[in-house]
Amino acid sequence: MESPDSADRPLIPPVVYLPCRAPIPGADPTVEMRRLEDGRVALLLYTALDRLARCCGDDQPWALYRTEDLDALQRDTPFEVVMVDQELPAHLRHDRTTA
Repeated sequence: MESPDSADRPLIPPVVYLPCRAPIPGADPTVEMRRLEDGRVALLLYTALDRLARCCGDDQPWALYRTEDLDALQRDTPFEVVMVDQELPAHLRHDRTTA
């Protein structure tokens, strides 16, 4: 049985795409968090690779995460809100010189 507010929540697949900082050879990817205007830290999560590219730009580094591993990410790198398939303004996107 669905809860009354479950229709408002997006369906999250078993794997998601997370924006990362530019990769360092031999190191694990570092997931990018964003600080919102109200001070909270947000995890940007994308349900498909084409959505990440459309919302963050073609030069955005990314990592594939299993949805079940997001709790461990939360423990290691705390965030207060998850934003799903959120489009970034152009000035916050990576380009070839900042990716």
